[in-house]
Amino acid sequence: MANGQGPAFGERVEFGPNDVCYRHPTEHSFTLCQRCGRTICGRCQVTSPVGVLCTDCVKQTQPSAAKQASRSMRVTGRRIKALETPVTYGIMALCVLVFIAQSLSHYFGADEVTLALWYAPVHSAPGDVFTNASFEPWRMFTVMFTHSPGTPLHLLFNMLALWMFGRNLETMIGHMQFLVLYLFAGVGGSLGVMFWAYVVPGTIGTPTVGASGAIFGILGATLVAFKAANINVTSLAVLIAINLGIGFLPGVSISWQAHLGGMIVGAFTMWLMLGARGPRKKNRRIVSLVSLGVILVALSCAYLVVMPNIFGA
Repeated sequence: MANGQGPAFGERVEFGPNDVCYRHPTEHSFTLCQRCGRTICGRCQVTSPVGVLCTDCVKQTQPSAAKQASRSMRVTGRRIKALETPVTYGIMALCVLVFIAQSLSHYFGADEVTLALWYAPVHSAPGDVFTNASFEPWRMFTVMFTHSPGTPLHLLFNMLALWMFGRNLETMIGHMQFLVLYLFAGVGGSLGVMFWAYVVPGTIGTPTVGASGAIFGILGATLVAFKAANINVTSLAVLIAINLGIGFLPGVSISWQAHLGGMIVGAFTMWLMLGARGPRKKNRRIVSLVSLGVILVALSCAYLVVMPNIFGA
């Protein structure tokens, strides 16, 4: 030591009697915990943003299990809230799950899933009218979540359109109204297929699959909403016209009837919503949508009143 004031440059440093780790008395160290000031050896040092801490101080600064669980719940809640379009993503997820089930069934040569979910106008007819036919009107809903199991492109294009337009529309009108719109438009697509059998009775047994009817309803609703907001709708109108026109090309296995029916019902549903928007008109909006739902159900039962002339095909 130089003058009793500690080691000078080039001199050897000597440990004092207190320069030992508080947890390992045989370990000498000059490092102090930045929080409690106790001496800690290399095994007890934990590097933190505020410096080196001992293991006990690190444990004291950690939140309890209850606080960690509460924080995790808050973070999860914020993440769910950040997902502003849960209905759109929920529909997409359901379509993908159904497609997986369809593909597995198709792979094993059964196609039972597709056969159980697709829709043909004959399923809206009384069961005793046709041999081997059953009255299953709920297929008008299930068909909007099914796609052709032979190729993923059918699913891919529909989900891309739903992702592009569905999220914006759901953010604009809200989750519940968007779900109602999607279901109404999907039923409208099935009604388009069903009523076409009055024109061409031979199509009464032709099945259809796909969410295209509901998606065209979303496109039609977006067109109405943009028009009401004085937004230029030329590009969207051209897009709808092109996609609708593709269904009329000869040799194309696309149900333009479902596209047209879904678009009409989707546009009309949005028109009703816009006519009664705002919190003060909530009851009027609910009554309007319920009334439309009753009308769609009544139209779905048209075969129970007047059957297509199946022998005129």
